[in-house]
Amino acid sequence: MSFQAYLDNIEAKTGLTPRQFIELAHERGFEEHTKATPIVAWLKEDYGLGQGHAMALVHVITKGPQISTKHVGTGGTHSDATETLWLDGRATNPNP
Repeated sequence: MSFQAYLDNIEAKTGLTPRQFIELAHERGFEEHTKATPIVAWLKEDYGLGQGHAMALVHVITKGPQISTKHVGTGGTHSDATETLWLDGRATNPNP
């Protein structure tokens, strides 16, 4: 599953876009230097997310939408279309 697919699945499960999760996280005081553990605990407890999905959100909360180019355009199972994740909802993604 691609990184973007993780984010799209989170939106399908919760009804919240990654950008909305970033805003909620910032309201809770989670920022760039926050460790993963408290963010994961919050996402599991409040939204029922599993470890992998929670960690995908930890990335965008603490590091933003940029990802490594390692899997971009590889054509494999984990391939992403671009090195910038779309955070504003799957329906508006220009790179579906």
